[in-house]
Amino acid sequence: MTGKIHTIASASKALAAGRTTATELVEDSLARIAEHDARLHSFVLLTAEAARRTARAADAAIKRGKRLGALHGVPFALKDIYGTAGIRTTAHSRLLMKNIPKRDSTVARRLAEAGGVLMGKLATHEFATGGPAYDLPFPPARNPWNTDHFTAGSSSGSGAAVAAGLVPLGMGSDTSGSIRGPAAFCGVAGFKPTYGIVPRTGVIPLAFSLDHCGPLAWTSEDCALTMDAIAGPDGEDPACAPGPIGNFTSGIGRGIRGMRIGVIRHFYERDVEGERDAVDAIEASLKVLKRLGASLVTIKLPPHADWDACCRVLLYAEANAIHERDLAERPEAYAEITRIRLLAGASISGADVIHALRWRRQLCHEYGKALAEVDAVVTASALGAAPRLDDLTEPPYLAPRGKLIMTPFSLTGAPALSVCAGYDAKGLPLSLQIAGRPFDDANVLRVGHAYERATPWRDRRPVL
Repeated sequence: MTGKIHTIASASKALAAGRTTATELVEDSLARIAEHDARLHSFVLLTAEAARRTARAADAAIKRGKRLGALHGVPFALKDIYGTAGIRTTAHSRLLMKNIPKRDSTVARRLAEAGGVLMGKLATHEFATGGPAYDLPFPPARNPWNTDHFTAGSSSGSGAAVAAGLVPLGMGSDTSGSIRGPAAFCGVAGFKPTYGIVPRTGVIPLAFSLDHCGPLAWTSEDCALTMDAIAGPDGEDPACAPGPIGNFTSGIGRGIRGMRIGVIRHFYERDVEGERDAVDAIEASLKVLKRLGASLVTIKLPPHADWDACCRVLLYAEANAIHERDLAERPEAYAEITRIRLLAGASISGADVIHALRWRRQLCHEYGKALAEVDAVVTASALGAAPRLDDLTEPPYLAPRGKLIMTPFSLTGAPALSVCAGYDAKGLPLSLQIAGRPFDDANVLRVGHAYERATPWRDRRPVL
């Protein structure tokens, strides 16, 4: 074992140069999981022996000169809504404790075909609805920076496992912020790709018109490497974008000099009340982007509350439709918070949905007009560090708006990336969000990579 905590990029380079092996990487990962995950609860299922077998096969292939690419031999784990052939997939729910899919989800298959080594399944909030909840088969994941604090959700285990260095890649999903929220609170890079460029075949849905699959990793570069492996057409997903998607890493190191970046200030200065250190971190980040040669312009979109309300009408209506039968026949099987949220969708009328769909079209039109003048936009991701878990026990948390700026990029389906932007006085991560035009994912990752290289935040890991 090497004992080093690797990123995807560093692990890939070490494997290619023969400085480490897939077996060593897997044993390092298993050792860290054994040492720390009893407190973090990021994994709900560990596939240790299968991982060892996959690692040995990867080592043999690499030794023969048959290296498949950047992910060959690199450990990863899946949010437990990704179907895995012969491996339990529960969505963190007692309703699916006996669910063993016969086929891999497309993303799981593509990661395996790229040579990745599956370490197991990661905690989520039940059916990706949000949480935390304590009346489920598994406890909620804990934030590695301070286990008394929230991870955000619903890709909670993915954020925690990557931040703690248990795995370099945790796949998540994002319907209204479920990749970017855990990335923000856990201090990692979390990327929600353009809607439809990563197939959702075999992934348990929450809201069909809003669900995105994407990676959580330590860096934007790691997210780009993952996207190269998982993006692309899939005939089994009717919402999947047709045609070639492109290379996400080809221009990632070119810097951002000459780019025109829009700043959506009103989201964090007026629309949502932010904590002072979080706003200061965003303002400091803007100075970094300017120093790197980007020109910054303030742009205006409809108020954040409009995006949030429209998104939640559609999300709750779609989620209720998916769970309608189980809610009627066995409502007691759901966690209380899940049941409340899913039942909320039953009160939404067909007229409400039609109005929300028209509203969504208008909001997306406004976004398109604003983005026509810039190469990317930046704004808040989370307007504060992770709250304490014991502050999330009263009824208001059952429908949290909180201080997360997520839904504009969920409704538009635009690519959006949350990156670490420093730490507050208690040592908890702060964040910045970078977004772009639909299908301009590589450009968003390029901005994130440039920012991370110009700041010291990726040099600091949580002390476990």
